[in-house]
Amino acid sequence: MVLGKVIGTVVATRKEEELVGLKFLIVRGIDLEAKATSTLVVAADAVGAGVGEVVLYASGSAARQTEVTRNRPVDAVIMAIVDELAVNDDLRYVKE
Repeated sequence: MVLGKVIGTVVATRKEEELVGLKFLIVRGIDLEAKATSTLVVAADAVGAGVGEVVLYASGSAARQTEVTRNRPVDAVIMAIVDELAVNDDLRYVKE
């Protein structure tokens, strides 16, 4: 899993039938200081995340392991919304 921050949405009215019903969000990777990295992905949302939230996402074959994405052609999925991020007892992020 990778840390990221949801920065936008993707709307696609025409898509493969297996993607119907999925919500797609744009996620920018973040480091352990919650600072943006150059990584950008479009991820299917399995947990109801929204723009501005810090999330955990998985990519590759792991992205097809959630109940929402099982056997669907996705390469990234948001699988958790982060409430807190601490490194060596140093609190780096707290959800507002």
